[in-house]
Amino acid sequence: MRTVFATLLALIIAIGGGAASVWFLLEEAPAADGLNIGPWVAYPSLGTRDADPYSRARFVRRGGVPMGQAEGIVFTARSDSGQQRLVSGCTYRLEGPMPVARFWTLHAADNSGQPLPELDGRPSGLQVSQIQRQADNSFTIIASSRAQPGNWLAITRPGPYQLLLTLLDTPISTGAAVEEIRLPSITRVGCDV
Repeated sequence: MRTVFATLLALIIAIGGGAASVWFLLEEAPAADGLNIGPWVAYPSLGTRDADPYSRARFVRRGGVPMGQAEGIVFTARSDSGQQRLVSGCTYRLEGPMPVARFWTLHAADNSGQPLPELDGRPSGLQVSQIQRQADNSFTIIASSRAQPGNWLAITRPGPYQLLLTLLDTPISTGAAVEEIRLPSITRVGCDV
């Protein structure tokens, strides 16, 4: 009886430990080939043969289809430039340079990457042609659950969220001068009390 119990215990530990390690690698462990620029993270090799198998599995598990290297690149921000988690009760200001790209979009998404629902017909995403610019071609985007003047990115769901910046047809996706990329900063302006 002792042998059966010891065998069952060893199997439970082995299977449970194996399942826990796979969950950790797919959900919590940082990807090996990530490109970090301030609060933004991208995986430029995800749509190539050189992609890390865990990053590929994580992306497919969430239902994503990676873009090819020549198509573009997606940057994700889960925190602001001060390393605090993005939450819907706070207002954030995005400002700074945007890398060269033929087209770009910015939208808010839940933790699994699904876009947040529309708010009274106002989508939780913006694209390059919708942005109001200053005379020097700069712009500011305010991400908030409350209506804002100018470029407002509506946050339509309570709790934490992430921002996804998709650059299409950009030299960045092919690895050109990756070290010199500058992306908008994300500054927390204030939070609801």
